Amino acid sequence: MNAAAVPQASPPASELASGPAFSNKGQILAWAAWDWGSAAFNAVMTTFVFTVYLTSSAFGGEDAASAALGGALSIAGIAIALLAPVTGQRSDAGGRRKLWLGVNTAAVAVLTALCFFVFPKPEFLLLGVSLIALGNVFFEFAGVNYNAMLAQISTPKNIGKVSGFGWGMGYLGGIVALLAVLQLFVQPSFEWFGAATQDGLNIRLVAVFSALWFFIFALPVLFAVPELSVKMDGARLGFIASYGLLFRRVMAIYRTSPHTIFFLLASAIFRDGLAAVFTFGGVIAAGTFGFELKEVIFFAIFGNVVAAVGAVIGGFLDDRIGPKAVIVGSLVGLLVAGTSILVLGNGNYTFFGNAWAGSTTFWVFGLLLCLFVGPAQSSSRAYLARLAPDGESGELFGLYATTGRAVSFLAPALFTLCIAVATPLVAQGEAQRWGILGIMVVLLTGLLVMLPVKPPGKTQIAVVPQH
Repeated sequence: MNAAAVPQASPPASELASGPAFSNKGQILAWAAWDWGSAAFNAVMTTFVFTVYLTSSAFGGEDAASAALGGALSIAGIAIALLAPVTGQRSDAGGRRKLWLGVNTAAVAVLTALCFFVFPKPEFLLLGVSLIALGNVFFEFAGVNYNAMLAQISTPKNIGKVSGFGWGMGYLGGIVALLAVLQLFVQPSFEWFGAATQDGLNIRLVAVFSALWFFIFALPVLFAVPELSVKMDGARLGFIASYGLLFRRVMAIYRTSPHTIFFLLASAIFRDGLAAVFTFGGVIAAGTFGFELKEVIFFAIFGNVVAAVGAVIGGFLDDRIGPKAVIVGSLVGLLVAGTSILVLGNGNYTFFGNAWAGSTTFWVFGLLLCLFVGPAQSSSRAYLARLAPDGESGELFGLYATTGRAVSFLAPALFTLCIAVATPLVAQGEAQRWGILGIMVVLLTGLLVMLPVKPPGKTQIAVVPQH
């Protein structure tokens, strides 16, 4: 394939190759600070604290509240899948990548702060789930522009290291934010008005804390990284017309750089498996291995530290052996660690005269899972950034978000299916462990689809039409 495949197209060039010859350490630190701050929304609001509050009995019962939250997040996922590529495309074309990163980040912060008004009463459930769902939509939009900035602040020689550093900062930021929330609001170390539990004040103040945390740490990138230059000439397309251009560009990418599309499909599958490792890790720790809540929290903290270390190490390897090798190696490591947990379960064993308890199995192989998740996530972002045509990173990362959302049902569905199939066949309390098999199937499928995909160095940059 060559440039002639798309009439009137410019010679193919990547945004990374046309970027700066040297990295600015200040810009990298400012960029990674956004990842650090965003953990307050990811870890605190949507994973461990506020959604747990929203699905409590105070909002009309756990089942009804959980169903309402799930429905709201499903609608948000559909909105993200439909809108993310076009929002990325339009920020690229208008030279407003940083502007829209700021606007969407501010929207997330405002929506998070408004969660303060979600009182623990059933009539506030709709408000709560709506704010969280809208926050997720704007967070993904911000993430599209944030990921697209990777090519602006890195070079072909250090992009893997920079991406890994960002992921590592995100993991560590989540730990610090969670510890602060636990010490100040959830299990306060000293008496103050924010520790009061009446009307859920302490948890509602967690929302204010998370909003400020995210907003403050998001500011540096908005000052340190320059705005994208305007790319589009002539009249700008209307919003609906942007979808026509998106379709033409996707077809052009497939014709001139098919392995870019193949990677988007492969990564969508294995990224769903990676997400499931964290989503169901705590559930399996408690249900299968009998961990108490305190033990689950301790494991989450250690797991995030290990994931951060893995992301940084994976970033160094990415620049030396390439992102595909890191991704494939990480997926193999995940399959080995996950299969070990599945096979050993919560049984007690003796190896070389030493006792091996079920809890040891989960700590050892669970932390190995965390170690390999970070590099796979980081190198996936760096892989795509290397393939983004000049000025098209936002649109491509929008497609990255869309494809991920399109298959996000796979791991949860197979996790549930495997448990349902195993329930009548195994002893009571043993079926949940077999849910791990569903996650491993998704990761294995992603690995098999990924294997024939060419590394970025052997993949031509796509030629895309400008209008």
